[in-house]
Amino acid sequence: MKKLLVVLVILSFTSFTKISENVYICGPKGSSKYHYTENCRGLNACKHEVVKKSLKEAKGLGLTLCGWED
Repeated sequence: MKKLLVVLVILSFTSFTKISENVYICGPKGSSKYHYTENCRGLNACKHEVVKKSLKEAKGLGLTLCGWED
């Protein structure tokens, strides 16, 4: 019983990071990076519309995570 209690206490203090289901990319095509937040510093230079995509779709296009967010 004590072991279970210890495990529950440890799990309650552990932070779980949920990976966002949606990501943002610059423009309809030509992007090489995806961003978890629409306000990411990496999108400041975007000259096109910021487009919301699913993470699966972005990875399917060969996009990688922005360096400001890793």
